[in-house]
Amino acid sequence: MLPIQHAQRICYMIIAVIGVPVNLVAIVVLSRGKCGLSNCTTRYLVAMAAADLLVVITGVILWRINWYYFPGSFLEITPVCCVTYLLSRVATDCSVCFTVTFTFDRFVAICCQKLKNKYCTGRTAAVVLATSCILLCSKNVPYYFTLGPGEIIDNVPWDCIPIPAYYTEPGWLGFDVFGMVLIPLLPFAVILLLNALTVRHILVTSRVRKGLRSERMGENGCDPEMESRRKSVILLFTISGSFRLLWLVYVIDFLYYSIKGTYPGDYNVALYTFQQVGYILQNLSCCTNTFIYGVTQSKFREQLKSAMKYPVTSIIQLINGQNN
Repeated sequence: MLPIQHAQRICYMIIAVIGVPVNLVAIVVLSRGKCGLSNCTTRYLVAMAAADLLVVITGVILWRINWYYFPGSFLEITPVCCVTYLLSRVATDCSVCFTVTFTFDRFVAICCQKLKNKYCTGRTAAVVLATSCILLCSKNVPYYFTLGPGEIIDNVPWDCIPIPAYYTEPGWLGFDVFGMVLIPLLPFAVILLLNALTVRHILVTSRVRKGLRSERMGENGCDPEMESRRKSVILLFTISGSFRLLWLVYVIDFLYYSIKGTYPGDYNVALYTFQQVGYILQNLSCCTNTFIYGVTQSKFREQLKSAMKYPVTSIIQLINGQNN
C-alpha cells in the first residue's frame, strides 16, 4: 500500500470524527437564531452546515471509510454504492453552490444597497437554496448510470467502477466536462470575482465615509455601519477563502488532466498522490466552517458555550430538585 493510502485511512477517519459533531453543533446553534446574524445569513449558513454534514456522511463515511475499513460490506453491492456515490456528488455540489449563494448574498448586502432590502431576506434565501438543491439533484442523476459492477458473485453485482463508455463516448465526455466546469471551476471563478468587487466597493466607500465624517465637527469614535460591514466581510472572506484554499489542489488536478488529455487512471505515483491530497483537502473543507464561526463571531462562541453548559446545568438542577 502506498504512503498516501495509509494517510488517507487516517485522514478520512479524522474528518469523520470531527466533521459530524461540528456540523451538527453548527446547525443547532445557528438554528436558534441568537448569533446576531440576519435571517437570510442564518439560513445560508445552516444550509451550508447541513450540506457539509451530508458530504461527511455519504462521501467520507459511507464511501471512503467503508472502502478502507469494511471491505465486502453490503454498501459495496453495486446498486447501493451507486446511490451512495450519487448522494455524495449531490451533497458536494450543494456544499459548493451554497457557498456561492452565500457569497453573492453578502455581495448584494454590502455593495448593492438598492437591491439589498428585496434580495437579502429569509424568503429569498429559502427559494434560492431550494431551487439550487433541486437543480443540482437533477444535474447529478446521470452519474448513477456511469457506474457498473466490478464483479458478479452468486448473481449479485459488487463494487462500482466507471463503465467503459464513460471515457470514450462523446456524450459522456461532454457531460463530465460540463459537470466539472459547473462544479467547482465556475464557483471558484465567481467567488474570486465577487470578493474582488466587494473589496473594491469597501475601499471606495470607506474613503468616502471617512472624508464625510472628518468634515463634521465634533463627530468622533467608530462608525457603526462600517463596523457592521467589517464583521460581515470577515465572515465572508474567511469562508470563501477557506473554500478556495482547500479546493485549489483539486482544481489544479482537474485543469492538468483536462489540458494534458491524461487519464487519471494512468497517473504515476507523484500525480496520484497529488490527486488524492486534493480529495482529502476537498473533504476537509466540510469541517472548517464551524471553526470559522467560532473564531470570527463572538455571539456564536457565546451560544456555543451556553449549549455546552446546558447538559451540565440541567443535571445539577435535576439533582438539586431531587435533594429538595
